[in-house]
Amino acid sequence: MPTNKLKWILLIGLALVWGSSFILIFKGLHGLSAIELGSMRIIFSALFLWIIGFKSIYTIRLHQWKYIALTGFMGTFFPAYLFAIAETQVSSSIASILNSLTPLNTLLIGVLGFGFTFKRNQSLGILIGLLGILTLILGGNQAGSSKNIYYSLLVVLASICYAVNINLIKKYLSDVKPISITTGNFTVLSIPAFVILLFTDFFEKIQLQNTQTSLQYVLLLAVLGTGIANIVYFKLIQISSPIFASSVTYLIPIVACVWGFFNRESLTFIQYIGAFVILIGVYLSNKK
Repeated sequence: MPTNKLKWILLIGLALVWGSSFILIFKGLHGLSAIELGSMRIIFSALFLWIIGFKSIYTIRLHQWKYIALTGFMGTFFPAYLFAIAETQVSSSIASILNSLTPLNTLLIGVLGFGFTFKRNQSLGILIGLLGILTLILGGNQAGSSKNIYYSLLVVLASICYAVNINLIKKYLSDVKPISITTGNFTVLSIPAFVILLFTDFFEKIQLQNTQTSLQYVLLLAVLGTGIANIVYFKLIQISSPIFASSVTYLIPIVACVWGFFNRESLTFIQYIGAFVILIGVYLSNKK
């Protein structure tokens, strides 16, 4: 298949998978607590990655493991729990839109914490993105969901974690294969995730039908949304460019909002405006 055609197929496929992750989290919460869902998502992902990439972790040098652990916690561990907790009060549509702030936060943190520089239009994008956040969150507040502002901020915090992770990988792990980084991440995270799971009542209710149904959603989320999606994303970067690959950010909220529509989720008019403003900010912050 021609590369130009393949990259579009991978981009659309990735948007469908990652855009569906938010509704899978929502469905998984019907029979699991947020903490249980976050833990099982990590454990299922680890099992899958051990099957397909366990040998790859032997290519990680000893001094790199501290960065493998750090990127694992920032890029996967904290976000897995933050998203699950947030979606107990925030719709999957809102979560997906706020998640699109990741490229913007990546730029901002790269400048503030890693010494990178940005152009004038990128700084304008940051300001516009921040305005969009306020509009989106306060739009929900005006709709009568005042307590949801705190849960919305959890998604923003998760996007910041993703941004820190991207900058760490770029600076310290650029010479490590993507499959090695991902498998190494989950090898480290599987231990604390399992320990946390022991302090829940997961094993007491595992025989319940709704718990088993939720686990099926989480398994799908882990295998498709984490394992396979990461491999596809790395392949997309290799055959296209980081700029083209990052454009998946604009497609994910569209897919998530379609799922939200069928799940009877709704946004206020002000929130639609906030979502549009956020996407403009993200676009400007990524424009060269």
